[in-house]
Order: sequence, then C-alpha cells, then structure tokens
Amino acid sequence: MSLANKLFSRGLATSAARLAIKNVTVIGGGLMGAGIAQVAAQTGHTVTIVDQTKDILQQSRASIEKSVSRVSKKKFKDDPNAGMEFVKKTIGLVKLNTNAEESVKEADIVIEAIVENLDVKRELFGRLDKAAKPSTIFASNTSSLPITDIATSVERKDRFGGLHFFNPVPIMKLVEVIRTDDTSDDTYNSLMEFSEALGKTAVTCKDTPGFIVNRLLVPYLAEAVRLTERGDASPKDVDVAMKLGAGYPMGPFELLDYVGLDTTKFILDGWHEMLPENPLFKPSEKINKLVEEGKFGVKSGEGFYSYRK
Repeated sequence: MSLANKLFSRGLATSAARLAIKNVTVIGGGLMGAGIAQVAAQTGHTVTIVDQTKDILQQSRASIEKSVSRVSKKKFKDDPNAGMEFVKKTIGLVKLNTNAEESVKEADIVIEAIVENLDVKRELFGRLDKAAKPSTIFASNTSSLPITDIATSVERKDRFGGLHFFNPVPIMKLVEVIRTDDTSDDTYNSLMEFSEALGKTAVTCKDTPGFIVNRLLVPYLAEAVRLTERGDASPKDVDVAMKLGAGYPMGPFELLDYVGLDTTKFILDGWHEMLPENPLFKPSEKINKLVEEGKFGVKSGEGFYSYRK
C-alpha cells in the first residue's frame, strides 16, 4: 500500500472508529465553507458543499483542489505520485449541490458557514430541520451571533452547537466548540471528537458573545483604534509596538485590515446592541467612517493602510 493510501486510510479509520460522523454537509461555499469541506475530506469524510449557484460551487471545488495540492506537495515532497493520489482521493470525497434540503438527508452533521445574518441563518436551519434525519447534528460556524438565538428555529435544540473555525481553516489548528444550555452531552462529545478527527485542537466555551478568541480579540482591536483616535500614537507605531513588544505576529491595524473593517464593524455593532452598557463594545467612529468610504482593508485595496499596487 502506498504512503498516500496508508495515511488516507488511517485518517478514515480514525474518523470511523471515534465518530458516528462520516457524512458532512457544509452550507456555504465561500472561503470558510470551502476550508471546512477541505479538512473534512482530507480526513476521510464524505462532504457535500451547498451554495446557491453551480458557478460558486465550481469555484469552491477549484479552491479546494488548489489548496489540497499545496498540502500534498509538503506532505509528499519526495513522492509526487503519492501526492497526486492524495489529491485525487480527497477531491473525490467532495460533492456539490445547490439543493440544501436534499443535501442534508443523509448527513451526520450539517455545518453552516453563510452570511452573518441571524434571520437568514434561522430560516435556513428551520428548513433543514424538517429535511434532515433526527440524529443529524446541526452546527453553526458563526463568529459573533449567539448559537442559542440561531437555534430558535429548530426542534433539535439538543443536537445543536457551535463549531467556530478560523481562517485559513486548513492551516489554523483551533476550533471553538460552543455548547448551549440545550446541547446534550452526546452532541457536545460528538462535536469535540469530530473536531479532533479533523486534526484540530478543540476548546470549549459557553454561548457568550464572541466565544473565547473574538471576545478577547475584538475589544483589543477596538481599543487600538481608540488609542489612535485620541492621538496617542499612529497605527504604524502601534503595530510595530505590539509585534516587537508583545510578540504578536501582526499588529492590530494590520489584523483589522486582514479580517475586514466591515466584519469588525458588524461584530461591534451587534455586541453593542446586545450589551449597550459595556464600554468594550462601543462602536468606533474611525472604523465606521472607513467602512462608509468603502475602505474595508486588504479585500478592497485600502483600509488603515493602502494595498493598491
């Protein structure tokens, strides 16, 4: 048996032995959804990606194939044929579908990675709740919305939790597993084991705004902006200080531009609406102004810094 087959079979056997989760449906073929689908397929799970159009789905498959090819070159640098075999097997486990209800009928877990809009997520899960088998676990990849609020549209509240992956999913090792007051022990344990079967390190958090990472990270980013709004230091000097003084790989303004100022604004606005008395969640005038001007960061070519060539 080739090295690629051994590694692939070992991943499949590990998943099968530790989990009842074999069939994964990912709703949303964007950057996060494609990344989640990739790591699931690489570990031997059958994956169906769902999105609104075939064009989006084809783009998702292409991005996965490109990413898996990069992984294979590192994993099988001395055996190109084994690398090609690994890519072929992984891509062969990825299916595409524009029909969400149809895609969840045989799913063991459904992971939602769509737009951060509470009403849209509720409507989606409400439809899927009627189509999926009773044993199917539902999980949201939301980074800012309460899992409990999303789950109000389903009957299976005991089989609903959060799986918050980080971008880029194939590289970032962490998954936050979010447990609501209704999440059963079996569901929680399955989510933890599934995360570990994907090769991730899983941490647990209650259903609190931002969970662990964003609850600490977003206020830090917002305070960095307030510091410059007061005229205490420049964005560049703040970034240099945090990289050299605190050992961070990116400064807060570099990170804001990378994440997207529109995304940060959305999170802050949502938390401020939920907890208006908390000063940590106070919206930033500077971020609001940049977003109004269409300056979202790296993806738009300009944010706190310019990325135009």
